[in-house]
Amino acid sequence: MSHGPERRGIHVDQSELLCTKGCGFYGNVAWQGLCSKCWREEYQQTRHKQIQEDHALAERLQMEEEAAYANNHQGAAQSQPAIAPFSKFEERKTKESRKVNTVTKFFTPSAKTPPKKDSVPGEAQSTPSPSVSRKPLEMDRTTREFINFLKTLKPGREIFKQCRAFTESMACKRDLGADELSECVQDFYQNLSDRLQTHYKGSSERVESVMDEVERYMMTRLYDEVFCPETTDDEKKDLDVQKRIRALHWVTIEMLCVPVDEEIPEVSDNVVKAITDVIEMDSKRVPRDKLTCITRCSKHIFNAINTTKKEAASADDFLPTLIYIILKANPPRLQSNIQYITRFCNPSRLMSGEDGYYFTNLCCAVAFIEKLDGQSLNLSAEVFELHMSGQVSPQRPQAAPSPPGSAAFSEMNERLDLLTGLGVRQERVVEGARRLEGDLIDWRDGVEHKVQDVLERFPLEMHPPASSAIDADNVENDLLPPPLQPQLFAG
Repeated sequence: MSHGPERRGIHVDQSELLCTKGCGFYGNVAWQGLCSKCWREEYQQTRHKQIQEDHALAERLQMEEEAAYANNHQGAAQSQPAIAPFSKFEERKTKESRKVNTVTKFFTPSAKTPPKKDSVPGEAQSTPSPSVSRKPLEMDRTTREFINFLKTLKPGREIFKQCRAFTESMACKRDLGADELSECVQDFYQNLSDRLQTHYKGSSERVESVMDEVERYMMTRLYDEVFCPETTDDEKKDLDVQKRIRALHWVTIEMLCVPVDEEIPEVSDNVVKAITDVIEMDSKRVPRDKLTCITRCSKHIFNAINTTKKEAASADDFLPTLIYIILKANPPRLQSNIQYITRFCNPSRLMSGEDGYYFTNLCCAVAFIEKLDGQSLNLSAEVFELHMSGQVSPQRPQAAPSPPGSAAFSEMNERLDLLTGLGVRQERVVEGARRLEGDLIDWRDGVEHKVQDVLERFPLEMHPPASSAIDADNVENDLLPPPLQPQLFAG
């Protein structure tokens, strides 16, 4: 990022957002400034070069083993390990080539595989299997929506079969790295998009809508496997970014030269909505939905700037405000969400359009926060370190005093009078509370004194009841007949 010496604040030239190869599409910090298309080309070339180097190394090892065998006159049984290194590299090369051609096989119909009757567009759906019924409700709902969408398309049944086969095959690739998983998904996107354009003669808008639904279906099912995988350090980066943002809590809106006045209710409302949208991004499962949250956040930022400045916002206004929103929001798993969008989003959305523009700005804002220093905030290195360590807290600049007689001066006096009246009322409330507390104490003491006085004058005497025989008070006892005596039975 370039910082003009005569201008204060954060300034980024629009050319810095574009691909460094000059193709005209938006670049990405995660792709070393390249767009998704150029990055894939670079990645594939690097991978192909690595395979060639591994193959050459295997051949060299084989030649060395054969030379050692010839010199030592070893038996034929011992010659088998000489081929082992080459066989391992051949196996690795075969796996790499198989990975590249995996997606192509999805588009080749197989006569050996009978058509399935479950969940195929255009056919009656049977009762879902127990494994399907155990899936989360969101997956089932997304699958139903995807099937209903494909019913309107002629190749809908074939598209669904390919997507289902691909998602099932991805379950066997959990041990692959994030870049390899991304490559598989991006290859599938590219092959399916090319097939829709060539074989089914779909318009670019129609193909784009189909690819959006394909992305929604696939990434909803693959989200748990590919979001923040264990093979990456995404979680560590998330913690580092959150810790960095918490350490920058002292950065004020004036330091970033943000053209936003939060005293205006409409502006404050847009700021809150922008913060809500960027936080909500983490709750979405589909890359496109995450991009939608970023786009909504950015539009709220533009509305806040436009309301404050009473004119259209510029790029120099937008990026500092976006940085300020991120610092206030501290979104959860920010780096993981950025990496997830970068790896598995439909590449056409990141290369152009408003979604790509706003996402590129978000990546720039996060990179700026990670490298933020005193010079970026027009502070010396010593003062910056004092702020970061918490030894100094920033003070907002005081407004210049208004001349007597002005409207601002009158309003200030009215507010001072109001504050003075509030202070007097508060003192009265506190004094009344103290009197009430004293009255309650006196009342409690008075009640205790009266109870004690009554107990002293009229002591409570407890007399146990006199013991008496049963029916002692019955005067008719004497008239009762004598009790019956036992009689021997003379049988």
